[in-house]
Amino acid sequence: MKSSSDELTDGDRLLAALAALANPHRLRIIAALRKNGRNYISQLAREIGISRPLLHLHLHRLEDAALVTSKLELSQDGKALNYFEVTEFVFHLTPATVADAATTLTTKPET
Repeated sequence: MKSSSDELTDGDRLLAALAALANPHRLRIIAALRKNGRNYISQLAREIGISRPLLHLHLHRLEDAALVTSKLELSQDGKALNYFEVTEFVFHLTPATVADAATTLTTKPET
């Protein structure tokens, strides 16, 4: 099954990633997951110092941009825990790569 990010053009992927990273909470989430490895929402919320609902909102945005992935697992006491981890990504931004990506955009600019 294809994820929504599989159907995006290079330009749309770049735009989604840059938009997702243009928030200090989301940068902190990426940093925490990179430093400490995969984690579940309650623990990650404590580490970053934000509420679970707010964290969930930001994780959803990062996941939509394919910058993090999640996996639901059962703990030993039977609780369902949704673990998140950062995906490996590299962006080489130059005027040329931005121009190339712009030619594949399907998203229309806001007027």
